[in-house]
Amino acid sequence: MEIISKVLIGLVALEHVYILYLEMFAWETLGKKTFKGALAPELFKPTKGLAANQGLYNGFLAAGLIWSLCISDPIWSKNMALFFLGCVSVAGLFGALYSRAIFFKQALPALISLICVYLFL
Repeated sequence: MEIISKVLIGLVALEHVYILYLEMFAWETLGKKTFKGALAPELFKPTKGLAANQGLYNGFLAAGLIWSLCISDPIWSKNMALFFLGCVSVAGLFGALYSRAIFFKQALPALISLICVYLFL
């Protein structure tokens, strides 16, 4: 179960690396396709800076999760993973107030990972 917990942490981290890429570097291309209908096409250019800022925060979340996998002390590693998974969960739950899809794409994977880490790491 320890391996499953670490794989789940890694998957949540990879998701946030992807979000970093999407929001920081591909906002006007892939971002436009991904968020089609949620934002008018003409708003992608003027919101590029805002999206890049959000992407940077997602990168910090990914970095924290990856860092938790690199820590050799099991207690510190678990606490770091719980903290960053908790941050992702809260962000996902907040985002779910505006988009139900965010709950399933961001909050739910983080919550499942958080429970697994809490129980099995």
